[in-house]
Amino acid sequence: MSADRERTTGTERLITCLTWAVLLFGLWLWGRGLTGVPHTTDGPATGNLFGLAPARLPSPAKPLGANAVPQRVDIPQLGVQAPVVSRGLDAQGAVDPPPFDQPGVVGWYGAGTTPGAKGAALLVGHVDTETRPAVFYKLSTLEPGETVRVVRSDGKVAQFVIDDVRVLPRAGFDARQAYGPHRPGRAELRLITCGGPFDRTLHRYTANVVVSAYLTGTAR
Repeated sequence: MSADRERTTGTERLITCLTWAVLLFGLWLWGRGLTGVPHTTDGPATGNLFGLAPARLPSPAKPLGANAVPQRVDIPQLGVQAPVVSRGLDAQGAVDPPPFDQPGVVGWYGAGTTPGAKGAALLVGHVDTETRPAVFYKLSTLEPGETVRVVRSDGKVAQFVIDDVRVLPRAGFDARQAYGPHRPGRAELRLITCGGPFDRTLHRYTANVVVSAYLTGTAR
């Protein structure tokens, strides 16, 4: 396979994954907290799900203001410190992922919820390139109780605790279940990347990793 062909295949793989991952403009409404998904749900038993009893997780903190933008996301357990850039929608109405040549950058859906504000904020990142791992390569190894921090432009560091990790296959995918707020009134975060086996015929991954977290405090 030529270098040009390899790069084309890699580009198709990443773009196909992340444009599917965030799907529809309706996610903006869910991220703003206009609909809710119960925390305890009998949703489809697909993918991997890890959870802790609510008593073992810290209480949620009061949401922050929405007049700030995310600048960096830190995931201590993975050694990730990545810049965050605002992304909009592409021509198909899906969130435009970070550029292919910036695999270490995380994209934030800028028309949706600000991380730390009420609702579910969406952060997307590549899992790999054709030659090496990308920023969210180990996202699926995270577990409930671990932490994520988002540095905001107002000088605050929004601190989140993970309460849910899922690998959701494309078949029967429920976007509302994946991306909608788990509990009304909380500030929540979704970290999204590709998952499951890679289909070499279709040039795409067969699932997505969705890590859910909620705000537990702030620092400066």
